[in-house]
Amino acid sequence: MARAATGLPFDDIRNLIAAMPGADEAARQAALDREGQLVKPPGALGRLEEIAVMIAGWQGKAIPAVNRPTVAVFAATHGVAARGVSPYPPEVTKQMVETFSAGKAAVNQICGVFGAGLRVFDLALDHPTPDIVEADAFGEAECAATMAFGMEALAGEPDLLCLGEMGIGNTTVAAAVFHALYGGQARDWVGPGTGSVGETLARKIAAVEAAVKRAGAPLADPLEVLRRLGGREVAAMAGAILAARMQRVPVVLDGYVVCAAAAILHALEPAALDHCLAGHCSAEPAHREVLRRLGLEPILDLGMRLGEGSGAALSIGVIKAALACHAGMATFAEAGVADA
Repeated sequence: MARAATGLPFDDIRNLIAAMPGADEAARQAALDREGQLVKPPGALGRLEEIAVMIAGWQGKAIPAVNRPTVAVFAATHGVAARGVSPYPPEVTKQMVETFSAGKAAVNQICGVFGAGLRVFDLALDHPTPDIVEADAFGEAECAATMAFGMEALAGEPDLLCLGEMGIGNTTVAAAVFHALYGGQARDWVGPGTGSVGETLARKIAAVEAAVKRAGAPLADPLEVLRRLGGREVAAMAGAILAARMQRVPVVLDGYVVCAAAAILHALEPAALDHCLAGHCSAEPAHREVLRRLGLEPILDLGMRLGEGSGAALSIGVIKAALACHAGMATFAEAGVADA
C-alpha cells in the first residue's frame, strides 16, 4: 500500500516493507535441480521437496541446513480479558510464562526433542493493553516500538525462527483483527480459543463485534487495524516476521494468533510472507480460512489448539527431515542407479 511519508513511526515499518529482499533465485534453482537428481521418482517426497527448495532460496544455499532453530514465544496481557471472553482468568498468562521458564510446558518438551532454543518475551505483563471494546490498543509510537522490540527475536542469529504466543484473551484480539481485515460477521472469526462455550463464547463474539465497530472498520491501513485492535504480542510477532525477512531467515508460523500478525503484513504487501511456512492448522475453526487467505498450506494438521508455539515447534522435525533427505540422499549417478 503506497503512502506518502509523514514522519510518523509507521513510516519506518512501511519503508522496511518496501525494501524487503527476495529469495536467492540461483540457490533455489540449484536446490530444485538437485532434487531432480536424487534417487527417487520426481516429486516422490511431496512437500518435503518443496520445503527444502524454499529454505534453500532464503538461506542462499543449494544445500540448506537448520542447526540453530529458535522458538520465540511472545506473552502479553489484554484488557478485553476482563469481559469474561475466556474460561481462564487473566493471571494465567503470567503463570504460564513462569511454567515456560521452569521448562515444564508442552513447548519446552517439543523444543527439547528437536534441539530448538526457546526464548520467551514478556511484553509488560503487569500492564494490559486497553480493552479494545472501549479504546485503541496502542498509540502509533507504542505500536511501532513494540514491533521493533519483536525484531529482537533475531538477535541470536537463528537459521529458522518459529513464532508462538501466550495471552489470555488473545484469540479475541486475533478474531477482531481478522474481522477488521476480512469483513464478514464477528461470529465467522470467533472460536473457542482456550475453551469458550455458551455464554462465554457469546461474550467473546459480542466483544469482537463491538471492538471492530468502535475501531471504525473497514480501515484502509492494516497498521491501523493492528494499532486499534491488536495486542503487544501481535505487534511484536509482526516485527519479528519482518526482521526475519530482512535477514532472509525462514519463519514458521504457529496458529491462529500468530497468523493475525502475519495477516497484517500480508495485507500491507502480499509477498511479505514468502519466507514463511505454516507449521500447522489449528483446531480454531477460522484458522483454515485464514491460511487460505494467506496462501499458506500447513505442514501439520493434528487438531492442536494449545498456542505457545507448539505446532510450529513440532514442525521443526518435518523440516529437518526434509533438509536431511535433500542433503544426504545420493544422486542417481552417485548411487549407480539407472534414472528414468
